[in-house]
Amino acid sequence: MPRKCKPSYLLHRPSGQARVRIKGKDHYLGEYGSPESRELYDDLIAEWFDCGDATRVTLSIDDLALLFAKHAEEHYQKQGRPTSELSCIKTALRYVIRFYGTSRVRDFGPRALKAVREAMIADGHCRRSINKHVGRIRRMFRWGVENEYVPSAIYGALVAVQGLHEGRSAAVETDPVSPVPIAHVEAVKAHVSAPIWGAIQLQLFTGMRPGEALSMRACDLNTSGKIWEYRPTSHKTEHHGRQRIIFIGPRAQVALRPFLKRDMQAHLFSPRDVRAATPGRTRQPGERYDRDAYRNAIQRACRKAKIPVWHPHQLRHNAATLLRREAGIETARVVLGHATASVTELYAERDLDRAREIMGSVG
Repeated sequence: MPRKCKPSYLLHRPSGQARVRIKGKDHYLGEYGSPESRELYDDLIAEWFDCGDATRVTLSIDDLALLFAKHAEEHYQKQGRPTSELSCIKTALRYVIRFYGTSRVRDFGPRALKAVREAMIADGHCRRSINKHVGRIRRMFRWGVENEYVPSAIYGALVAVQGLHEGRSAAVETDPVSPVPIAHVEAVKAHVSAPIWGAIQLQLFTGMRPGEALSMRACDLNTSGKIWEYRPTSHKTEHHGRQRIIFIGPRAQVALRPFLKRDMQAHLFSPRDVRAATPGRTRQPGERYDRDAYRNAIQRACRKAKIPVWHPHQLRHNAATLLRREAGIETARVVLGHATASVTELYAERDLDRAREIMGSVG
């Protein structure tokens, strides 16, 4: 095997920078003769001798973010559409690029990650969102290690940065999501369309997610038994290989029956049904409501009803609280489709009235 010939440390006269040519590519090192340019030259040569490539030494945060964003656009898709995670990743990467875009990847460490986190705090992001964004930034570096763009030691150092703890940082704390008072649920009935009200009732009685309710079709339902079964074609944890079966009891069946259609492929809650009932409208609606349209319809109804605005995901908390009180945490976990009971705990309000009643007799 022929011996590698060490590339020379050269002067690029037009710019006054030092440069080195490796495998036909010029790498510029900064001011010619400076200690920094000598150090970068040594690093490049060492990397080239070690693995035949010097890219990892000169790769910038901008370059890594661009590569990872391209990967994310291909990876974070469901049924041909980008998931919400893609938008969250881009938000997190914008902070890294803003402050460290031109820096080399190999120079990014825990202090830099904490500085990015402080910028998020200053911009008013809540603590939980910040911790998730920091996790996404680490995920980029982990992907970089996997694809040999980033030295493994860089990712290992970033893992050492702990998440922000409640009450121990300047980050904004958000109130926990609570169930919607039933009176507030009923108050929107007069201000929403029939399909929107049907989806609200279905969520309230089953605890399904908004997207699961809105994507329901007759072909996804098994109505042969006393308790119907709904298997969504797509759900939140399908990429983990988990199966999702939603059981539909008597009350939910009553709410659902008016929307069952002859076309088994048609979505049950469709804005086209509203269009058919109001022929004066000229805008062509889609086949189904998306989550944004559903949430906006509920929020408009809340304002018309002059009640505090609530969002559809809170209905899942209503169901979680009822399920845990009536059947226990494990049953609630299975019905809601959670992997662990600890997640269900976040959804279920503690039944303080029941605890007060019990302690009144035994305490």
